Amino acid sequence: MKNILWIFLLLLTNWFSFAQESAYQAGESFKFRISYGLINAGEATLNLTSTTYNGKSVYHAKGFGYTTGITKKLFKVEDDYQSYFDKVSGKPYRFIRKIDEGGYKKNQEGFFDQDKKTVLVKDYKNKNENTFSITANAQDIVSSFYHLRNHPSINTLKKGETIQIDMFFDDEIYKFKLKFLGKEEIKTKFGKINALKFRPYVQSGRVFKEDESLTMWVSDDENKIPLKIQASLLVGSLKAELINYSGLKHNIVFKK
Repeated sequence: MKNILWIFLLLLTNWFSFAQESAYQAGESFKFRISYGLINAGEATLNLTSTTYNGKSVYHAKGFGYTTGITKKLFKVEDDYQSYFDKVSGKPYRFIRKIDEGGYKKNQEGFFDQDKKTVLVKDYKNKNENTFSITANAQDIVSSFYHLRNHPSINTLKKGETIQIDMFFDDEIYKFKLKFLGKEEIKTKFGKINALKFRPYVQSGRVFKEDESLTMWVSDDENKIPLKIQASLLVGSLKAELINYSGLKHNIVFKK
């Protein structure tokens, strides 16, 4: 189970969901159940509020993932990911990454200088700090979710086409490439809904079974919310499903 929850936070925060007008607002909240085979392994939440940062009006997003039940006793995970990003441009100003995965810990804070295209990362666990170069449109792991939800091209993607984003993660720019697989109706806890289906290309051999082991579904509406993620691992399979939501900017319709 090592690193599994942060992988799902990575995916949930890269839902490449795009709309012509803003797809979200302060007060939006999601909760997901994560299961490993038939076992309920954990939960993840993602919440968005409005605040100020260095005198600027920004959004503050908080992503939290944790193991539950017997999985928590066998392998405790508590992952805290946060981002402060501009309300207009969507560019990040600060990120927080505080994780504990079965004793593997990280406690970092990053500060973006968008003019210089750098990010200062303070590592509180190892008591050091370093400055890294970033690309012009680089996002952190959480801000990318919201930044990309307002991209205008999602509704014109054709089956088989891919998109790619730059994300700063683990002291480097991470290239995240996704392929559009088409549209389909899926069943959720709330009822059936039309969804957009995507497949990200990930590194195989460490956690995932192969380069195309992941499949993701987002709502095919103005909200573009994450509905389900499914993954084939080296051992077993993992699934994350939306179990609660509130504060959506746009109305969402599920079919009974």
